[in-house]
Amino acid sequence: MTVLSLVIFLPLAAALILGAVPRMTGTVVRVAWVTVSAVDVALVVWLWIGYDAGEGIGHETDLQWIPSVDSGYHVGVDGLSLPLLALTAVLFLACAVYPAPEGGRFRVYAALFLFLESVSLGLFAALDLILFFVFFDLSIVGMYFVIAVWGHGERGRAALKFFLYTFLGSLALLVAFIGLFLAADPHTFDMVELSRQNPLARGGTTAGLVLLALGTGLAVKTPTVPFHTWLPPAHTDAPAAGSAILAGVLLKMGTYGFVRIAMPMLPDTWRRYAWIIVLVGLVSVLYGALVALAQENFKRMVAYTSVNHMGYIVLAVGAAGVLARGDAQARELAVTGAVTQMVSHGLITGGLFLIAGVLYDRRRTYEMGEYGGLAGQAPMLSGLTAVAAFASLGLPGFSGFIAEFQIFTGGLATATVATALAVLGILITAGLFLRAYQRIFLGTGDTAFADLTVAESAAIAPLLVMALIIGIFPRFLLDVIEPASRTVVELVAR
Repeated sequence: MTVLSLVIFLPLAAALILGAVPRMTGTVVRVAWVTVSAVDVALVVWLWIGYDAGEGIGHETDLQWIPSVDSGYHVGVDGLSLPLLALTAVLFLACAVYPAPEGGRFRVYAALFLFLESVSLGLFAALDLILFFVFFDLSIVGMYFVIAVWGHGERGRAALKFFLYTFLGSLALLVAFIGLFLAADPHTFDMVELSRQNPLARGGTTAGLVLLALGTGLAVKTPTVPFHTWLPPAHTDAPAAGSAILAGVLLKMGTYGFVRIAMPMLPDTWRRYAWIIVLVGLVSVLYGALVALAQENFKRMVAYTSVNHMGYIVLAVGAAGVLARGDAQARELAVTGAVTQMVSHGLITGGLFLIAGVLYDRRRTYEMGEYGGLAGQAPMLSGLTAVAAFASLGLPGFSGFIAEFQIFTGGLATATVATALAVLGILITAGLFLRAYQRIFLGTGDTAFADLTVAESAAIAPLLVMALIIGIFPRFLLDVIEPASRTVVELVAR
C-alpha cells in the first residue's frame, strides 16, 4: 500500500475497529482517535516533503476497478489537492482533541468522524470521476448522522434538509460525469485523461448542459446563492466539531470541484459562461456579508460568512475564465488565490465554529444578547476569538489577506467592476465581526463564565497559529499551489 492510500484508509480502518469492539472506555477511544488522526497528519507532512511541485501528479496509484467503463482506483496529489489533504488532516485532528458533545455513544461518534476523514481525504486525492462521486456521496451520509444524532435544536429537520439538498446536487454531478464519459473518445472516467482530451471542445448545447449540471451540483455543495439555504440550519444545529468539518472540509469539495473538474475538462464552455460565474460569486460575497450582519445568533452569523468567503473563490475562478485570452499571470493569481482561500477559510472558520461550541457549552445559547463582558472572565477565549475575527476579515499578517489579495489582484485585470464591488464584502465583514466581538466580550456581564479548558485551547489555538504562519510565511504553500494553478490556466486557455 502506498503512503497516499495509507493516509486515505487509515482512519477508515480505525473506524471499523472502533465499531467492531463494543466495550471500550471513553479514554481508550479518545486516545485511539487522537493517535490515528495525529499519525495521518504526520503522513501528510511526509507526502508534502516528498512531493516535487514541478512534477505534476505525485504519489500516484492507478489500479483497475470497473474496467468496462474505464473507471479505476486512481489517486494522486498535486498543488490543488495536497494543501486540502493537509487542511483535512489538521481539522480532523483538532476535532479529535476538542471535547465531544453530550449525548453519549462516544465510540460511535469517534468512528463516524474517522469515517468522514477517510472519505474527505479520498475525495481530494481522487483522479477518477466515479471514485470522486463515491467519496462525495459518502461524505453526505456521514455528516447527516453527525447532525441528526449529536446536534441540537431542530437537528432532525436540519439534517434532513442538508441531506436532501446535497444529495440532489450529487445527482446533478453524476449526470454531468456521465455526459463527460459519453463525450470522451475513448470513453473514460479518468480525470487526467478527460482534462487532456477536452471531450466537449466544440461547445454547443451538450457542453452547456454538462456545465450546468456540474455547476449546479458543485454550487449546492459550496454553497453559492441561491443554493445556500441548507447551510445556516445545518451549521446552527450541528455540534461544534460537525460545523468545523462541514465548513472547513465539506464546503471545499464544491470549490475544489470547480478547479479540478469544471475548468480543465470544459475550458471552452467555462470561458463562454465565465461572466455568469463571476456574477454568482459577487452575489454570494455581498449577500453572505449583509445577511451575516443582520444576525443575532453568533453561529448563524459565522455560517453566513462562509457563503461570503466561498463567494470570493467562485468569483476568482470565474475571473480566470474571463481572463482566458488576457494576462496569464493575472489568471494564475486568481486561481492561486482561490486555492489559498480554501485553506485559509478552513483554518479560520473551523476555529470560529469551535469557539461557538464553547459559548454553547457554557450557556446553551448562541444569541449574542445573552453574553457580555466575557473578556474579563475568559481572557484566553477572548484573545483567540479576537485573533479569529481579525483573521476572518482579512487583516494583513493572516492567511486570509494573502488569499484575498491574490483574488482581487487577479480579478481586477478584467472583471474589474465585479471585483471592485466584492471589496465591499471585506468592509461589511469587518463591521459584523467587530460588532459581534463587542457584544459578547466587551461591556459588563453578570454571570460567571469559565475560560477555555486545555482540550479546547489545544484544538482551537493551532488552527489560528497556522493561519498566522501562512499569513507571514506563505511561500511554502504558494510554491506548491502555483505550478498547479499554472496548469489549470493553460488548460482553460487552450
